[in-house]
Amino acid sequence: MNKYSYPPIRRSQEYLHRAEGIIPALTQTLAKGPQQYVRGVAPSYAQRGKGAYLWDVDDNRYLDYTMGVGPVILGYSHPVVNRAIEEQLHDGITFSLMHPLEVEVAELLREMIPSVECVRYSKTGCDVTSAAIRLARAHTGRNTILCCGYHGWHDWYIAVTDRSAGIPQAIKDLTYTFTYNNIESVLQSVDDDTAAIILEPMVFEEPKDGFLEDLRQLCNERGIVLIFDEMWTGFRLAAGGAQEYFDVQADLVCYSKAIANGMPLSVLAGKEEIMRHLEHDVFFFTTFGGEALSLAAAKATMKIIRDESIPVRINTIGSGLRDGINSQIERYGCDFLRCEGYGMRTVMNFMSAFGDPLLMKSFMQQELLIRGILWTGTHNISAAHTQYEVDHTLEAYGEILPLLKEHLEMGTLEGALRGKPVEPVFRKTSNFNTKPRRTEEVS
Repeated sequence: MNKYSYPPIRRSQEYLHRAEGIIPALTQTLAKGPQQYVRGVAPSYAQRGKGAYLWDVDDNRYLDYTMGVGPVILGYSHPVVNRAIEEQLHDGITFSLMHPLEVEVAELLREMIPSVECVRYSKTGCDVTSAAIRLARAHTGRNTILCCGYHGWHDWYIAVTDRSAGIPQAIKDLTYTFTYNNIESVLQSVDDDTAAIILEPMVFEEPKDGFLEDLRQLCNERGIVLIFDEMWTGFRLAAGGAQEYFDVQADLVCYSKAIANGMPLSVLAGKEEIMRHLEHDVFFFTTFGGEALSLAAAKATMKIIRDESIPVRINTIGSGLRDGINSQIERYGCDFLRCEGYGMRTVMNFMSAFGDPLLMKSFMQQELLIRGILWTGTHNISAAHTQYEVDHTLEAYGEILPLLKEHLEMGTLEGALRGKPVEPVFRKTSNFNTKPRRTEEVS
C-alpha cells in the first residue's frame, strides 16, 4: 500500500470548472496550464509562494521546480525585492513623464552584460524578440529569418510551428529553422536575403565544436544580425548571461524571466549602430515599458545576482541535483531516462525506445506530487533551493525510479496513472519549417 496520499485539490477543481467556457485553453501560459499536469491529481491554481515553496489554493505546500516557468531566480517573496517594490509603490507605478529607474537600470545592464551599448524595455519576451527581428530587417534591408528554439507567440516565429493558424502564407515563407550545434544546417539555409539568425545560445545541450563562434563568424561575413534569445540563460549562466559565459557576443540580446524575480519586464539590448534605428525608422514603444514597479524589482534583483554570485550558487546546487539523480538512475538500472542540462536548469529526458515519454513523465510527476514536489519535467533552480531541498528530492527519486521501472517492465504504466496524462505543447516537436535546399544543390 502506498504510504503517501494525493493532495486534496477541491478548490483547484472548482476554479477549473469556473474557467471552462470563459478562458480559452483555461490558462494564460501553456507551461502553467492543466494540460501540463496530470489532470485529476495535480493542483491547478497557486495561492502564495515563499522561498523555494509554493502553496496551492487548497493550502497544499510543494517544493517548486518550475518557479513561475523561470522568472523566480531568487525565490518567491524575496524580502529585498519586495521592499524595493513596496517603496516604489508608495511613489506610484506609471507616470506622465519618464522615470529615473529607466536610466538607472539601463546603466546597470550596460555594466553587467558584454556588448550592450543601448537598452529598451517592454513587458514580455516575445515583445523584445519581435522588436529585434524588426530591427534586424531595418538594419540589413533583408527579409528572411533563421531561428532555433522557442521565441514567443508573434507571427514571425510561431508561423514555423503547428500552431500557425491565422498567419498569412507570406509571413510563413520568411522564417525557417535550423538545427542547434549543426553549422551545416545553417549554411544550407542562409542566403542573400537573410536578415537575422536568432537562437537560444543554450537550452539543455551546451554548444559544441565552436558552434556559437562559427555563427558569429558567419554573421560577420554575410552581414547578418546575430540575436541571442537569453530568456533562460540571462543572469543564470553568468551575471552577464551566455555572452559572458561562452565569450561570444551577439549584435542584439533579449532578456526577460529572471531579470526582475517575477515582475513583468523584458529587455532588448545591443549595439548602438543597430539600436539607433529605434530613434526614427523603427517603431517600438509601449505605455508600460517604463512601469516603475518592475524596474525597481529589476534593479534590486540584478544587484543581488551580481553581488551575491547567484549564478554560481544555483549552478552548484543544480549540478549536485543532476548528478545525484543520474547516480540513482544508474543504481536502479533505469536506462530509459537521463537528467541533462547545465546546473541552473536540467531536464529529465525520457527515451521513447522504452515506452511513451509522456506516460513516463506523467507517472513521475504524479509520484513527485504526493511527495510534496511540483515538477513538470525540468528543475529550474533558484537561489532559495539549498542542499536540504536537493536531499529531499533525491530521496523522492530514489523511491519513484524503481516503481517506474517496474511498471515499464510489467506493461502497467498507463493503468498506474490516477488522472489524464500530460499533453505536448506542440504536436510536432522538430523540423517545423526547415528551408528547402536550393535547386542548384539538388540538381
